[in-house]
Amino acid sequence: MHGPSLVSWLLAVLTAASGGYCLSRLRRAPCARAGEAARPRRLRAHESDLAEGLMGCGMAAMAVTGTAVPGEVWAWVYGPPAVLLLLAALRRPARRAHRLHHAVGALAMTYMALAMTAGQGHAGHHATGGSPALTGALLAYFGGYALWSGSRLLSGSAGAVPVASAGLPRACRLSVVIGMFAMLLTM
Repeated sequence: MHGPSLVSWLLAVLTAASGGYCLSRLRRAPCARAGEAARPRRLRAHESDLAEGLMGCGMAAMAVTGTAVPGEVWAWVYGPPAVLLLLAALRRPARRAHRLHHAVGALAMTYMALAMTAGQGHAGHHATGGSPALTGALLAYFGGYALWSGSRLLSGSAGAVPVASAGLPRACRLSVVIGMFAMLLTM
């Protein structure tokens, strides 16, 4: 990631905390005895937590390591989950939009990693990598998603965030999206 190192470290802390929280939510048992009707919902929540945890921790690692890790490695980390999420969204209509959002995030991570590698330049000069049109489209998508998600977060119970219910997971998802926007902005 180009830009001041303080911004990289702050982004790394924010996304690592969000990703760590999402991964910690995986410890809940998906097959708890609350009933068979609740089981599919818990499995979808685990899928979402896993995707968001992977994105958050990966963004933290990318922000800190920069180009020290080759872009091809990151492409192999994020490419297969993107393909799996795209296939799952096409095969199952339940939560299609959510899976597509995670697939776009994984594809954006792959794109950023490959663009950073391609744009390293020579003799210490930083060249910009990636397509300006694609970067702009991703910025528009994640910026719009951040505004939509933030408004949903604040609209619950007269502006107060219900932390015990869905407020904290939504806030973590929002911070990961804001981190993605910031990383795209510095490309």
